[in-house]
Amino acid sequence: MGIADPSKRLEAMPPYMFAELERKVAGKRAAGIDVISLGIGDPDEPTYPHIVSAMQEAVAEPANQKYPSNRGRPEFREAFAEFYDERFGVEIDPEAEVIPAVGAKECIYNLCFAFLDPGGVALASDPGYPVYTGGPILAGATPELLPLVPELGFAPDLSAVPAEVAAKARLMFLNYPNNPSGAVVPEGFFEMVVSFAREHEILVVHDNAYSETTYDGYVAPSFLATPGAKEVGVEVFSLSKGYNMTGWRCAAILGNPEAIQTYWRLKTNVDSGLFEAVQLAGAAALRGSRGPLERMNETYTRRRDLVVGALREIGVEVSAPKGTIYVWAPVPEGHSSTSFAELVLEEAAVIVSPGSMYGPSGEGFFRISLTTPDDRISEAVERMREHLA
Repeated sequence: MGIADPSKRLEAMPPYMFAELERKVAGKRAAGIDVISLGIGDPDEPTYPHIVSAMQEAVAEPANQKYPSNRGRPEFREAFAEFYDERFGVEIDPEAEVIPAVGAKECIYNLCFAFLDPGGVALASDPGYPVYTGGPILAGATPELLPLVPELGFAPDLSAVPAEVAAKARLMFLNYPNNPSGAVVPEGFFEMVVSFAREHEILVVHDNAYSETTYDGYVAPSFLATPGAKEVGVEVFSLSKGYNMTGWRCAAILGNPEAIQTYWRLKTNVDSGLFEAVQLAGAAALRGSRGPLERMNETYTRRRDLVVGALREIGVEVSAPKGTIYVWAPVPEGHSSTSFAELVLEEAAVIVSPGSMYGPSGEGFFRISLTTPDDRISEAVERMREHLA
């Protein structure tokens, strides 16, 4: 044993996929190759000006430079309650049903330690955000995969969950609009989730990272708007993608007050809360005009149509998503997810994400992110058309 040997739980973790993508890009660029990355979903446009202005004002206020409360500033919690009422028709008690989170990733990870004991079980969407499986592993629990079935609109078949697995499960991680598939929640699915969770006493965690990034007139719902949802679940709402705030680490957990209280008990032992200036900027984001967000969605729509059109021209049968900042497409016949991503990198110097990075059910697909300037996306799809057609 060496002094810096990692723990067994860390050894059980696969390499974080985005770190691997970054490493590949760095290697190619170091060799002088102009690589265009369509892999990571990090908005390329600036944070909206009214949010930046609120942050500049708040960060200059000495009172905001103290230790922040884990429960969050009243302005932040009240802004979320107002937003959920106006946007989703969901009533949120700002005192008991919302707490700030340092980004959705931190929140999802901490929920695993708040609710999972060693040997416990979490149900995780497959394909899905890697923290749905990595968090339980680090907590000493087991992630049981819920394959997202294309025939069911990329929703899991809850009736296929083995009875012994459902009996052990404490958490269920879901995400719509869905990363990586871009799928929106099928009609009636959230109602089935509430029934399933109530029957098996499972806390549902709905990762609502993409509800504000939708297309073609689609308006994404909150899970908490489903009758009975607040009795069995919480929702994590992140400002990262819709408001171009990935680096700000600004999110909140909302919903079941008992679950929120348990989460808070864990959080008080982990950190001192979200920087209060960021909370005030987040409140400004939620209360501000939706104009910048709508214009950003117009940009993503244009990029989506460009990518989908180019892929169809080279023979890829792809559907245009109604939500998220991703296009999810089947790999050409004769390829695995990884072999196709490697081909695109070597032949076209374009990075795409192999679907298998998101779980076993992602095999046979690849993901393209729309968070790259239009001219670079155009260049990338031209390269793919030239080398892969």
